[in-house]
Amino acid sequence: MLDDTEVGRILVIAAHPDDVDFGAAGTIAGWTDNGIEVIYCIVTDGDAGGNDLSVSRTEMTALRRAEQTAAAKHVGVHDVRFLGYPDGQVEATIGLRRDLARVIRQVRPDRVVTQSADRNYARIQASHPDHRAVGSAALDAVYPDARNPFAFPDLLSDEGLEPWTVREVWLSASPQAHHFVDITENFGRKVAALRAHESQTGHMTNLEEFLRGWLSRSAALAGLPEGRLAEAFQILDTP
Repeated sequence: MLDDTEVGRILVIAAHPDDVDFGAAGTIAGWTDNGIEVIYCIVTDGDAGGNDLSVSRTEMTALRRAEQTAAAKHVGVHDVRFLGYPDGQVEATIGLRRDLARVIRQVRPDRVVTQSADRNYARIQASHPDHRAVGSAALDAVYPDARNPFAFPDLLSDEGLEPWTVREVWLSASPQAHHFVDITENFGRKVAALRAHESQTGHMTNLEEFLRGWLSRSAALAGLPEGRLAEAFQILDTP
């Protein structure tokens, strides 16, 4: 596992607006506070989200992009990129691998954070098919695509994007989570980030209580004292 002092830039790849904030916003706030640059790549615009049938999908796309951009600022992230894939229809295709390999070569991160490709039967909501597809494609983009000059060679020949090796991947919502980050001091910023997703969390009057219960369980698994809150990850060494 890399020490954070060895990390200058982190790329977070997520399926939908708000996924990163549910899974890792507290951890990200700590990284940006320590001077690490964090960039978001959101694969869909979340256009299938929300319950208001009077809101057109075009309006929802614009709304959710704005919400994610605002949420990112609460945790010190100012570079948010959207790939525009249709919400609810993501597959781990060669096209998506290529798009993610492009972003990795553009950003050149030391660490990538993405969603687990494994189904988590204990937390079925975390195993949305888009999440699993994005996690699978992101891992394929990390290895072998982004580092291999002969994978998508036009990224180099036409776009000038040199191969890049990501040294480490963190997976959120993994059933094999083994690393826990104490986010107690940044819990308020995580809540603020999630509240910025008004179209998705505005109806959740118990949002803070819900988050405390979930994060407290992770903290207990980590052996942290009662009252502490933690986010959980599986870490993959990818040199």
